[in-house]
Amino acid sequence: MNIEKFQESMYKLIVETSTKLPKDVRRAVLAAKEKENAGTSAAMSLATITNNIKMADDQVSPICQDTGLPTFKIKTPVGVNQLELKEAIRQAIVLATKEGKLRPNSVDSLTGENSGDNLGAGVPVIKFDQWEKEYIDVRLILKGGGCENKNIQYSLPCELEGLGRAGRDLDGIRKCVMHSVYQAQGQGCSAGFIGVGIGGDRSSGYDLAKEQLFRSVEDMNPNEDLRRLEEYVMENANKLGIGTMGFGGEATLLGCKVGVMNRIPASFYVSVAYNCWAFRRLGVSVDTVSGEINEWMYQDGEFIDFAQTEAEKETAAASSEEVITLEAPITEEKIRSLKVGDVVQINGLMYTGRDAIHKYLSDHDAPVDLNGQVIYHCGPVMLKDEAGEWHVKAAGPTTSIREEPYQGDIMKKFGIRAVIGKGGMGPKTLAALHEHGGVYLNAIGGAAQYYADCIKGVEGVDLMQFGIPEAMWHLRVEGFTAVVTMDSHGNSLHADVDKSSLEKLAQFKEPVFK
Repeated sequence: MNIEKFQESMYKLIVETSTKLPKDVRRAVLAAKEKENAGTSAAMSLATITNNIKMADDQVSPICQDTGLPTFKIKTPVGVNQLELKEAIRQAIVLATKEGKLRPNSVDSLTGENSGDNLGAGVPVIKFDQWEKEYIDVRLILKGGGCENKNIQYSLPCELEGLGRAGRDLDGIRKCVMHSVYQAQGQGCSAGFIGVGIGGDRSSGYDLAKEQLFRSVEDMNPNEDLRRLEEYVMENANKLGIGTMGFGGEATLLGCKVGVMNRIPASFYVSVAYNCWAFRRLGVSVDTVSGEINEWMYQDGEFIDFAQTEAEKETAAASSEEVITLEAPITEEKIRSLKVGDVVQINGLMYTGRDAIHKYLSDHDAPVDLNGQVIYHCGPVMLKDEAGEWHVKAAGPTTSIREEPYQGDIMKKFGIRAVIGKGGMGPKTLAALHEHGGVYLNAIGGAAQYYADCIKGVEGVDLMQFGIPEAMWHLRVEGFTAVVTMDSHGNSLHADVDKSSLEKLAQFKEPVFK
């Protein structure tokens, strides 16, 4: 095999997967957008999502800044040197990271050090199988941490909130899958997709669940029971009212695929792999001699362009009249005038801060004056030009709930007035917002190009020892749009949607599959 050509093919696969959603996913997103009620936060979110997809297409930049932990599934003919293929993939990963198509996401679990090139112990994940066909089948999924954290595994029998007892049968499995959608809420960047693995052990069950995400969104399960289950979940999960970004609405789930394997008598696992709307999964067939791509997978059928229509542009212009402008430093009086549901646009400076920054600020002074300022839960994709200037390549929000142990205390300690992220935060932060005079703003998860376009300059960076995603970037923004979902009056849209969706979940308690 021409290994240099194979490496080039893998680079093309990585770039295409990171920057262009496959056709089947685009059609699912479009169907959700067409069903959503106009004028709602969910409709605005879906419009932003489709705009972001188009921007990523045009700019060949990451759809979402969290390019995840690259996972390859490869089938090779007998006799192909898998060690050579693995090394070629590693080098393609390094190049894609260097050129800003992947965010450097590989972190040493003990030291916290970021390798900077997406390599490290066990990274990227590459799983080989042999088969009797004469070509190489390579499939890649880029699954971000926000949706990875909403994976869940059930051990049957069990008791499920809202649904009662789930037994070791198809109906018990049904309850687990419905509960998995409920528990994700908006934190996994809904509307999402799920892969379900029935049986196996702890690890093989999760492997089977993730394997389902490599199926086409539109395929039909050959197992009659599993087909019925998939159809049931797709029909009823969207009745929970969780909606896009957890704002409420009609689109909560865009795809459900279920697989089954044998188990041992003592164990009965139902494993669910959750994936965000930015379902970055592609595949190629590669010639075993030339190393070149013969065919792309998941690209059958209609291609949805997502060019914004004139009507959508007019709607966006009209809605902009209702937007509240915030400019840092923000006063407590201004913050307390905001309420859940308000749409805001931020101009001026904001500072990124993720897990490492929050832990650092809990024990140290801030490197900048944060009084009245905005913290953005974001780990951007950054590139430095030849003149030494930093540029933002992708900059959507990360899941905020991870900062719940720190957020309220840090806001009060440093006088921070606004926090931007996705998925909402918990009661400790809500109490601090009320006491201190703060607000939580929900940005649109995965909309990394949309928000990168709002960033007009990088004015500095601190704490680079934590790596590019975890450093504190000083960003000059213009027209950065988000929705107030937790205010200073004790109100939380996330808590309200959680409560209402739990009540709706209870309607699915009675047996369906006999």
